[in-house]
Amino acid sequence: MWSKWGINDRFVDAALAGAVLAFTIPTTLIGHSFSLWGGAPDGLEIVAGIVTAAAMLVRRRTPWPAVLASAACACVTGQVVPMILAVYSMTAEHRVRRWQYVALVLTVVYFAVDFRNPHTDHSVYLNAVRALTLIYLPAVVGTWVYAYRGLIRELRLGVREREEIAASEERRKIAREMHDTVTHAVTTMVLNAGMARDATDPGEVAELTAVIEDKGVQALDELRQLLTVLRRQEGDLAEGTEAITRLVGEARAGGLRIDLHLDAPPGSLPRQVSHACYRLVQEGLSNVRKHAPDSRVRVSCEVSGDQVAVSVVDTPEHAGPGGPGGRKVRAAPSLGGGYGLAGIRERVCLAQGRFFSGPTPEGGFALAARIPLRRTGG
Repeated sequence: MWSKWGINDRFVDAALAGAVLAFTIPTTLIGHSFSLWGGAPDGLEIVAGIVTAAAMLVRRRTPWPAVLASAACACVTGQVVPMILAVYSMTAEHRVRRWQYVALVLTVVYFAVDFRNPHTDHSVYLNAVRALTLIYLPAVVGTWVYAYRGLIRELRLGVREREEIAASEERRKIAREMHDTVTHAVTTMVLNAGMARDATDPGEVAELTAVIEDKGVQALDELRQLLTVLRRQEGDLAEGTEAITRLVGEARAGGLRIDLHLDAPPGSLPRQVSHACYRLVQEGLSNVRKHAPDSRVRVSCEVSGDQVAVSVVDTPEHAGPGGPGGRKVRAAPSLGGGYGLAGIRERVCLAQGRFFSGPTPEGGFALAARIPLRRTGG
């Protein structure tokens, strides 16, 4: 238990023990001590002082040794200061049930000792005032100190909990950015690498490998921007609705059939909203590559009033071959861990928008969101 105490606490307890010894033993040695029943042996008084001093060393673990020893010491030696220290410790360090009665008993002891003290007045009124002031009042103050310390502990715990929540949110944010950046880039690179392996035209191979190189450079650039933001330097994850056209162009080059409707002027959306729209389209196109590469896809991002609606909807088409030029579209490998839709949902919710994902009546799949352009209160 000693190991749990701070150095300051042990120093204070040792100082209180020394104070008790300074109040009791010298008065015994010079003959100024007294007891309720007359004279007590010097040896008994010295033992009472030493035991009371030792009780101060354990007052933080339990209040009772100090309370009982100080009361006995007052009766044997006439010294009431240890009772003041004990009653304060009883309420400041512990939540003692019925502490009022304990303080009342010690007040009576103080009154009796003070009344019998040959070196003071024998006024019942003054003795009672001193007893209440020096015993009961420290007990009341101790309860306030205990409550204050409890409040400080709760505040510190609250601060730690808020720090943990903030750290958790930061980790989730990093995980979302890493997933959306790396998964999309790697999916596109793997898809184009597979197409390059099957291609026979040297020009087509060169074009596909160039796409792989561009996606690798783009992924590295986005990761560099992410690391810049994490280091609290100037920098921003600037990809927004203006980059949706590039995403669609890359997807078309990979064989997807996409209709694009983009009605969101560059710079007209808040950064968080614009970035959420970009990530939703990115995730939607990645899912189409993995699960429905032969579908007809419609990408829409449109500002309407005080909100923006963004969606990626694929519709299966069974007639005719897949991609442009009659080329069969290769399905991309599923590299994600099921975090993509959850990450998009979190982005939309953080922007106070509404998110939807699920099958369509035509047998396709829709990924959509409506996000307000202005934050609402709450």
